[in-house]
Amino acid sequence: MDIHKAFHMKGGVGDNSYSKNSSLQKRVAERLKHITAWAIEEVFMSEKPKSLGMADLGCSSGPNALSNIKQVVEAVEKASRRMREAPPEFRVYLNDLHSNDFNTIFQGLPDLYRDLKRGGTNQPPLYIAACPGTFYGRLFPDHSLHFVYSSNSLHWLSTVPAGIYEKEGRSMNRKSIYISERSPPVVRKAYLEQFQHDFSLFLKSRSQELIRGGRMLLILLGRTLSDHAHCANSFLWELLYQSLAHLVAQGEIEEEKLESYDVHFYAPSKAELEDEVRKEGSFKTEMVEMVEMRDEDVSGSAVAKAVRSIQESMLAHHFGFGEPIFDKLFHHYALLIDREFAQRHVKSTTALLLLTKL
Repeated sequence: MDIHKAFHMKGGVGDNSYSKNSSLQKRVAERLKHITAWAIEEVFMSEKPKSLGMADLGCSSGPNALSNIKQVVEAVEKASRRMREAPPEFRVYLNDLHSNDFNTIFQGLPDLYRDLKRGGTNQPPLYIAACPGTFYGRLFPDHSLHFVYSSNSLHWLSTVPAGIYEKEGRSMNRKSIYISERSPPVVRKAYLEQFQHDFSLFLKSRSQELIRGGRMLLILLGRTLSDHAHCANSFLWELLYQSLAHLVAQGEIEEEKLESYDVHFYAPSKAELEDEVRKEGSFKTEMVEMVEMRDEDVSGSAVAKAVRSIQESMLAHHFGFGEPIFDKLFHHYALLIDREFAQRHVKSTTALLLLTKL
């Protein structure tokens, strides 16, 4: 499967779209927005650029990308007033895979400009462009960026690890779609190695695109335990597997199809992130934190809709599902999540990594 072609958040503004079901991701960004503001202020105050280049990597579709831009512009303008300096022009690049629904983002631009004007800003020139492509490789010219931001994207690998497949092409991770208690050690090893390869390439690419002293703020799903199987980010994949297995039992899908489905996801630990930064060598680590979050008011239905908006493209490509099957699958998934939430407090873990280019 060519993930670069098959994988994308569900576009548009319908009930099952990412635009309508990305509030959980927004909560994470909102909780950490003071760090975003501080990081971009530090870049502006130290470099004083006349033209500030920023990239949002893995921006997806919907309102969150424009909220991030608004935060950055307002933080820089606040800093410029304190310094009695003219604010810079902003060059903002929104990046995601070629299949991303960039149109939904750009339809919100008039509201963004109106909000900035209403906020009393001086409205410096703000140039926003799409930059489609994988961030596991070069995207921008040398030394053209001052700030790189990525939220809820880097836990997606460039591919399902090749090391989980036998010579005949069969997955060794049968009875799971991610790392679980049933996964053999070779599967855990293959996922880690794929993460190490991808994240190292990501760091190397950004090191060439950022100016010296530029900053990079990365927010992604992570884990605090050494064992993947007992982490909250893993249990959601386990429940999705159980929901797919329920469809197998009902004769809706073939078991062979399920046993050949694996997700291109990895939730790294703090040590794994730090190790790759140290080995690549282009960045100084300013901050690395693992933030645990539990929203008591989040329902199984809300989580299921969020996961559906993210996974629907991949499930449709692999299984050929139509709308009725998706509805049945994620109704069952929501019930399983509600049952799990009723039995125990589930905390998701978000990794925050702030780096400065050496």
